[in-house]
Amino acid sequence: KRDTKQTVIRILESVQLKWEHFQTWTEFSRLHLSNKLAIFGVGYNTRWREDVCYHYAEISSQVPLGKRLREYFNPEKPEGRVIMTKVQKMNWKNVYYKFLDITISEARCLELHLEVDWVPVCQSRVTGSSRSSSHYLLPADIPRTHGLYSIGYEALLTCSAPPQTCSHAEREEDSLHHSETENGSEQLDGVLGPGPRTGTAVTYCYLGIAEDRTIQQSLFQHFQGPGKHFVRGEPSGVTRFLQENCRGAGLGQDSVSSQDSPQHFAIYIKFVEVELDFLSAGSLVECLETAVGYSLKFNNEASELLV
Repeated sequence: KRDTKQTVIRILESVQLKWEHFQTWTEFSRLHLSNKLAIFGVGYNTRWREDVCYHYAEISSQVPLGKRLREYFNPEKPEGRVIMTKVQKMNWKNVYYKFLDITISEARCLELHLEVDWVPVCQSRVTGSSRSSSHYLLPADIPRTHGLYSIGYEALLTCSAPPQTCSHAEREEDSLHHSETENGSEQLDGVLGPGPRTGTAVTYCYLGIAEDRTIQQSLFQHFQGPGKHFVRGEPSGVTRFLQENCRGAGLGQDSVSSQDSPQHFAIYIKFVEVELDFLSAGSLVECLETAVGYSLKFNNEASELLV
């Protein structure tokens, strides 16, 4: 709850909205507020300090903004009763509100960030007669519908623990990937799990919009090697990053010295379904970047290449 409130406050502050002085709760019945989805904040000042402080901040993604604000300013509602009491006791001088209207797809994008957990993407080391490589194992429950998905990473410690392994049956059940050589001689030697981490937070690096294909198809193409997701004839930045990270994992396990191994990252994904009719509305990358507080590396790279 607290993390959500702080994220909403950061979004409201980043777009530099002005506080509106609350006068009567009937103003929230006006047409321009009645049917909007929005991010909103409620604030107050005192007789001693004119600066407005936040009392509450919320994403109104299921209930129209006008209805939600009326609950905060109607003394018959629990939220409104708190505000009325503060004013009557002269704890507060005036009450204010501000809001940023959002599209359904932007609301789902914020839900992706705030409510959906990261899912680790394991890597399976494949050993052949003369080489060792690694392949990503995507989970089997990725939706075959349209929506949004994110790819994130976390740097692993150089002196990582032995890779996690799972049984052949578990790998078949949890993976969408199957790889074999021309003569079928390669075998899955082990699964590389996330392992020790240098931090507790996963860094977002890409937001995907699965509009022309399903979420499953989009992620499958990113993670299944070269020739997928091209920008001007070249693999996109996030696809190249995943390829290099996968090759680094295979080489790193066989290196004599850890100093010779490239830096390796634990990879994570998250996704949320969005109806196709709403998916193209809004500024989704900017929405997520504002919520997390930094730029998405590979979305920006793709934009620069397309200019």
